[in-house]
Amino acid sequence: MEREQQLNEWVQKIMALDEDAQKKATDHLNDLTKPPGSLGKLEELTIRLAGITGKSQPTFSKKAVIVMASDHGVVEEGVSSFPAEVTQQMVHNFLAGGAAVNVLARQAGAEVICVDIGVNGEPDHPELVSRPVRKGTANMAKGSAMSREEALQAILTGIDIVQESVNKGFTLFVTGEMGIGNTTPSAAVTSVLTGVSVQEATGRGTGLDNAGVQHKANVIARAIQQNQPNPKDPLDVLAKIGGLDIAGLTGVIIASAALKCPIVIDGYISTAAALVASRIAPGCLDYMIASHTSEERGHAALLQTLELSPMLQLGMRLGEGTGGVLSLHLIEAAGRIMAEMATFSSAGISGSTGNSPVVEEESNHEVMES
Repeated sequence: MEREQQLNEWVQKIMALDEDAQKKATDHLNDLTKPPGSLGKLEELTIRLAGITGKSQPTFSKKAVIVMASDHGVVEEGVSSFPAEVTQQMVHNFLAGGAAVNVLARQAGAEVICVDIGVNGEPDHPELVSRPVRKGTANMAKGSAMSREEALQAILTGIDIVQESVNKGFTLFVTGEMGIGNTTPSAAVTSVLTGVSVQEATGRGTGLDNAGVQHKANVIARAIQQNQPNPKDPLDVLAKIGGLDIAGLTGVIIASAALKCPIVIDGYISTAAALVASRIAPGCLDYMIASHTSEERGHAALLQTLELSPMLQLGMRLGEGTGGVLSLHLIEAAGRIMAEMATFSSAGISGSTGNSPVVEEESNHEVMES
């Protein structure tokens, strides 16, 4: 079966959110002992999760961060302050449980699934999911980063990882990535698909100084000029100026939506993948939960294009899935509110008529009257 046909079949599986579950969740929220809407984004999150899962009070006992690891040929242009071999070294760090995402995932009760989708080396570990499409992309400043077939293979690899994980009982996913130089293709993809300038899309990455950022922007502009990606064809953009990690995450996002699992989007690289996924499969946008706004230049433009409102603003720009994992605590909080908070009737509190309880607003604070 042709890879594009396989991808299209997954796209066709994505359904609209369950409105009945959303209504039930809304009704329950409005009967809890609080003014309607007073928990703000937590309530919006709760209703979104109900629509995604088809359950008015969903729970997520098995959560996974899928970290796509790959190398990028454009690193040879000097766009990163770290050498390419750090990608493989960090893969071993993930597998040893020593990276930031491992620490935060343990705290949040999530597992880290590390996938070699294109590391330029031979990482070996019993816990590594080894699915390399090729050993890193080519230098996009000199030609196409990969072929269209390789981009499709990477997307389908991400889809397979999610399907396998769902078969093991996982019901919620966070996007993560590792790849020295991967903010460079992310900025290129952002510029082409959103229309923002290369300068606006290009940030410091691993800590470049101003001269380094300008050089990086020049490399990106050269890559776009060299490859002439078609902004109306997201696969063309992904193949010519993207990365295997971005492509793999594109598949993770599409499969999560098709299988009715929430997909928490991390930072800049993850959101570039989210934009590609939304252009391939617009329906998957409803299944995305934006975790935070990265300090990496261009991320805010991506979120604005996708019309996603992030839950956190922490000044982070590490990647790996770290911001996404931190937002799992808010998802847990939303579930506990639904499951554990008393309703007006169960608490014996008067004033709820299905609309609004008896409240007064004083100095912008909502005070419950007994």
